[in-house]
Amino acid sequence: MPPVPADPGPHPGAPDHGPANGAASGPSDGSSNGAGDGSSNGAASGPSNGAANGRAEQPGTPPGVTETVVLRAITDDATPAPGHGAPPYPGAPVHPAPPQRHWAAGQPPFVPSSHPGQETPVAAQPAPQPEPRKQRGGRNLQAAIGVGVGLGVVIIASLFVVKALFLFVVMAAASVGVWELTSRLSERKQIKAPLIPLVVGGIAMIATGYWAGVEWAAASLALTGLAVMVWRMAEPPENYLRDITAGVFTAFYVPFLATFVAMMLAADDGPQRIVLFLIVTICSDTGAYAVGYKFGRTKLAPTISPGKTREGLAGGIGLSMLAGAVLMQLIIDGGSWWQGLILGGCAAVTATLGDLGESMIKRDLGIKDMGTLLPGHGGIMDRLDSLLPTAPVVWLLLAAFVGS
Repeated sequence: MPPVPADPGPHPGAPDHGPANGAASGPSDGSSNGAGDGSSNGAASGPSNGAANGRAEQPGTPPGVTETVVLRAITDDATPAPGHGAPPYPGAPVHPAPPQRHWAAGQPPFVPSSHPGQETPVAAQPAPQPEPRKQRGGRNLQAAIGVGVGLGVVIIASLFVVKALFLFVVMAAASVGVWELTSRLSERKQIKAPLIPLVVGGIAMIATGYWAGVEWAAASLALTGLAVMVWRMAEPPENYLRDITAGVFTAFYVPFLATFVAMMLAADDGPQRIVLFLIVTICSDTGAYAVGYKFGRTKLAPTISPGKTREGLAGGIGLSMLAGAVLMQLIIDGGSWWQGLILGGCAAVTATLGDLGESMIKRDLGIKDMGTLLPGHGGIMDRLDSLLPTAPVVWLLLAAFVGS
């Protein structure tokens, strides 16, 4: 730092206001070697309070004469980043910072080129498109409607052309349901329920229920359970109890409950009873979906099925009761509208419980659908979840109201 001329001091008679800019006073000699006291390290000697008030009297300075050194203000940007403006260490080369560029509105930005003086414009990127909105529940509604209509045509054709053909539809649906359930149990839980005795026993239950009644269907269920136990003996004994328990549960849950559909079909007005059973169950699901989508606020079972609401349940029960009253009066011999109200209300409750029951199974397995056979619906079991537990209730009420 070059030597600063000494301040001659305040004018005689003028008040002393201190340094005008509040700068600190430093060593008096200001020499380039910084030897304020003659030492080689350049440490300036002075009173200990000199650092506090910013001024120190130097030896050899006449009384009343002080020196003022103006220091540069220290700010955040006083020390430039290494490589731009100031060397990171003494003797390092200094590289000036690149000039700032401001692009005009609508002008594409440029990237540096390997040739000096040339820059390459960056191609404009297309604006991100908003993601398409998903259908409620994550399903393809058009595919679901198409598959539903196709299944309805198959059911109606088999019911009213040759009644026994519908029996084979029930057997096929139950067999596929057994396969889906046992496959998911094996994949997700390593539970090996024997498939062959379950399918054969399920077909036997449905056939005997149609031709011989509920007693023979119950006997077929018992024999199927024994067959599962014997079949599993061919495997190692580890997890034997777990596997046969899952097998007996599968035999009861899918083919035995489906047997009540076959027993409804066996009546003289069997096709009409099947139509009543299917429509009240479908109306329960449809009413719950429509009312819950529009007015649903209170969750019915948030830990099991977050999409179901109490308002939706009320809508499903109401629509199912209405359909039951109309159909019971019109298509069931000896039926009355009030019987249809009771039947429709009970069917809606059991259909909802069946849906929640399978939701519990799927959550335990960690899956969304039981299969992918039906586009927009999932698997066969995803359509049978509300039908299977409703079948024995409708069969029992019809037998009580108008006979079997």
